[in-house]
Amino acid sequence: MPAPLKISPLLTGSRTAGRPAADLLHDARAQERAARMSDAIASYEAAIAAAERAGEPALLAEALRRLAVIRHHRNESDEARRLCHASYTVAHAAGNDLLAAEALNTLGGIDLETAAVSDARRHFLRALELGGHSRELCARAEQNLGILANIQGDFDEALARYGRSLQAYCESNDDHGRAIAYHNLGMASADRARYDEAERYFRQSHEIADRAGDAYLGGLCLVNHAKVHVARERYENARLDAEAALAVFDQLGVGSAKADAYRVLGMIYRETSRPALAESRLKSAIELAVGAGSVLNEAEASRELALLYQAMGRNQEALTLLNAAHRLFGRLDARAHLVHVAGKMAELEAAYLAVVREWGQSLESADTYTFGHCERVAQLSVAVARTLGMDEHARTTVRLGAYLHDLGKVRVPHEILSKPGPLTRDEFEVVQMHPVWGIELLARVEFPWDIKPVIRWHHERYDGTGYPDRLRGDEIPVSAQIVGIVDVYDALTTTRPYRPAFSLAAALATIDRCRGHWSEPVFSAFCTALTLPGAGHP
Repeated sequence: MPAPLKISPLLTGSRTAGRPAADLLHDARAQERAARMSDAIASYEAAIAAAERAGEPALLAEALRRLAVIRHHRNESDEARRLCHASYTVAHAAGNDLLAAEALNTLGGIDLETAAVSDARRHFLRALELGGHSRELCARAEQNLGILANIQGDFDEALARYGRSLQAYCESNDDHGRAIAYHNLGMASADRARYDEAERYFRQSHEIADRAGDAYLGGLCLVNHAKVHVARERYENARLDAEAALAVFDQLGVGSAKADAYRVLGMIYRETSRPALAESRLKSAIELAVGAGSVLNEAEASRELALLYQAMGRNQEALTLLNAAHRLFGRLDARAHLVHVAGKMAELEAAYLAVVREWGQSLESADTYTFGHCERVAQLSVAVARTLGMDEHARTTVRLGAYLHDLGKVRVPHEILSKPGPLTRDEFEVVQMHPVWGIELLARVEFPWDIKPVIRWHHERYDGTGYPDRLRGDEIPVSAQIVGIVDVYDALTTTRPYRPAFSLAAALATIDRCRGHWSEPVFSAFCTALTLPGAGHP
């Protein structure tokens, strides 16, 4: 642990001057439970000052720790950490292992909510080591390790930790602790789609929290119960619970929890076809999550807003937000290698594919001659990429690039695209601009996959006679060559305004005469892919 931190002198008002630290601490706890947070902070600060004057390290350590919790909930996590470190230092110096463990457990909770997961695990385990003899501390530390295990994707450990936590709370006759355990079991059950169990646990937890006056836990039960209602398509029940949770979190000033409530409301309005309200709530969720430093909430809200934009046909904005969410989940993974983000990443990548696929199809919808072109090019291109032994990331790059390879054609006049005869030189020069225009349309969109070279260079030729940049040989990325050769094949084998479809044999003969337009490995892989079941037939 760090060296002792100096605790700033605190002012006390006439109501607190001269009162014992124990009384002030008791008042602060009551004010906190009643959601009178400004009064609670003042009382905790007065208790700290009184404990310092009286030389009461146990009361001082406890007051510092409890004040840290409030500071963290008010988005002051750096100050909360400072207070936790100070609490640990005071308790450790006094030889009070239990209070030192309490400080570490609280510090781990702050780490957990701010995505410092490896630090959180270290602090929780050390807290168990120091204070495991206390059933109350054991219950809370096991509970936190269960939350951590759930985040890391170790669901068996999570359930085991939650079970030990509930047992410890029951053995210590801690009714409020049981409420916390029920809440966590509700979340674990919801994650596994065991919705009846989840609802039962949330109701049990909320009932105890309400009886104990724990507004924050009650709000958590409401917002997480609302998520179960959404999963079951009970949108009005979900809205009522989410609105009630938001009112609680607003009173408490808990930014990250408010972000979660706004996210749920945004999902409800999206699913009930109220896009303006959905967009407003989801944007608020992102803003609050950023302010609270909650990377996970920001990533989740960004993904939900992207899905809204996808449904509204705002594909470019959807892709921008999906990329933001992808980057945020990546930050979680980078900050703690054990964080279980694979499932989130898989969901995001599926959403990327859905948005890009729909966008590609929407570009073709006005032209019966080219409808289905992007889908066919994408499927056969992936088969070619697989034949070449490209890995999954590279195949995804090819697939997404294929869906959007003709994006720039939205700027080509319809009369040119649908012209029944040969194009003039000027008209062909306009068509040759579509790879550049496609890149311009995606200028503000960043992808986790390098698809822009596919869009810009799928008409380049290995001999340097292609467009728009006259690249030669291996200057042309393999992914662009793959989409390029499949694009030509599909164009030849489908009916166009200016000619009927070629037969398979005629198309292959034409491509064979032009085989110098692509590298030999790409040409060979294309020919092999055509022999695979279902390939090569538009």
